[in-house]
Amino acid sequence: MDIGRRGRFPGVMLLLLALALLALPQAARAVSLTLHDGLCYAIVPNDTPIEQPPASAFACDGRARDYTQRILLLRVDPAQHGIDPTDMALLFRVTRFERLTVQYSYADGSSEQQSVRRGDFGSRWRTGNQISFSPSRQVPVREIRIAYRGLASDRLARVRILSRVAATRDLALAAAATSWALTLLLIGAIYNVSLALAVRRQFLAWQALWASLVMTWGMVWSQLVLIALPSLAGTTTSRMGTLLSSVALTAATMSVVTALGDAMTPRWRRIVAAVGFAAPIVGVTASFLHGTVFSYSFILMDAICLIDVVLVAGALALAWRAGNGEARDLTLAWVTPMVVFGLTSMIDFGTSLFGGGAQLAVLTASAVQTVILSITATRRFSRMRVELDAARAAETVLAELANRDPLTGLLNRRGFIERSNATFDGGNTASFGLLLIDVDKFKGINDRFGHEVGDTVLCRIAARLHLLERELCIAGRLGGEEFVVGISGLNSIALEEFADHIRRELGAIDHDAVTRQRRVTVSIGVAAGSTATPFQRLYGMADRALYDAKHAGRDRVVFHSDAGDRATRERLARDQRSFDW
Repeated sequence: MDIGRRGRFPGVMLLLLALALLALPQAARAVSLTLHDGLCYAIVPNDTPIEQPPASAFACDGRARDYTQRILLLRVDPAQHGIDPTDMALLFRVTRFERLTVQYSYADGSSEQQSVRRGDFGSRWRTGNQISFSPSRQVPVREIRIAYRGLASDRLARVRILSRVAATRDLALAAAATSWALTLLLIGAIYNVSLALAVRRQFLAWQALWASLVMTWGMVWSQLVLIALPSLAGTTTSRMGTLLSSVALTAATMSVVTALGDAMTPRWRRIVAAVGFAAPIVGVTASFLHGTVFSYSFILMDAICLIDVVLVAGALALAWRAGNGEARDLTLAWVTPMVVFGLTSMIDFGTSLFGGGAQLAVLTASAVQTVILSITATRRFSRMRVELDAARAAETVLAELANRDPLTGLLNRRGFIERSNATFDGGNTASFGLLLIDVDKFKGINDRFGHEVGDTVLCRIAARLHLLERELCIAGRLGGEEFVVGISGLNSIALEEFADHIRRELGAIDHDAVTRQRRVTVSIGVAAGSTATPFQRLYGMADRALYDAKHAGRDRVVFHSDAGDRATRERLARDQRSFDW
């Protein structure tokens, strides 16, 4: 494992350590109270004034019952909990209720009430899923009463009481952490969508959906959505958050399932996917429940989440053990959110992490996961792109070799025809000439001097023809001692002159070192046509012309025109145009 990969494990551990350290200091400067940990309660009818029930009417143990259609009244004694009665701020986690009212009873006998209701939090909502209340007077507070009307579950009744300065700092830090996580998720969602479209991988689409859903859930949970839609405050955002988080769990599960593919058995894939799709079913149900059933539905939701994490972790471990590279990358990316999911299912984060609790931990872990997975996916696909480019380059080289004559390096018959079609078949009617070149009495060279000498002669001729290759001229070896040249853009007279130049140049090659001063000549058959003329037709004309040249005594050029209006000739005078070697 390389250093970059080893470095991610300490990074994950440092993140978890940072989350824990962020939670610890708050105990020294904040009092966190729940219904079963420091808050006494009373259940009263909806028309009961908050100040009416006496202190003796509050119970400080047991579970509250039958409160969903009535008022759940909580009582806090600042002196009992060591709260500064002259400097305090109350931060509530947003949950499902119809109305939330806070009453301060001051030491001078006066009282003050502040309240919010579903769909209207006014200016009291804060980023991080919190509602802020503070006494408006500097008189010491003797007692605080909190009234929930239409509360969905007593387990969600939480309040943090801390100094105004500490509350401001916590809210600012929660807003910063939330904004940072949402920004990373937005970037990750856009990037994964782009990557999914580019490489057409299904798991990247699921990953983009996961990042988008978590980002949307984060905006709903943190209440940033209230900037544009303040009427969603309270129960509506809580229900939306439950739905989005459950669907996000499905997207995360399918991201892993589709990424591993055949690394998972079909049965294992079906089990993991079934658990993943069970989450939104329970989530939809839980979002409309109240009271004890609501609490039980969340216990079931936590159980499904934990089971899903265990199954996904098991699938990743088995695939990694089997040598699946993507499983390794997915494990490195998912280890942080899976650990956090598991912890939130087993441990009550309460109002830690600046009041954001488990939700802020999940949001942060999801942002980290998205970044890590984007990096690993980019690295993997970059490596695949390099390998693909190398394979294409090798394929091009092999294709070129397949189209080349191994002895001379010129194009073979197949390569010449393909290059001719690609170079000259442009749909126009430009002139095109085909030259068939045959070495005269080549069999005698092989018989007298041996095939090795014959090969040397062919290579020297091929080297001279190779100099002709340019944009509008190509050369090749058709087999044996027969060569071919195709050229575009020459009229009939210039084409015949070009062919005669080739004949003389090839005849002037010095083969004395291997043929003992025997001169080697060539005969050339020329066919003139256009780029619209079928290749086989031109080849047939050039072949007949070459046959005529052989029978006319060799070492000469014979010309056949596609128009058929010119006679066969052995040689043309040089006029009009010369060919630049």
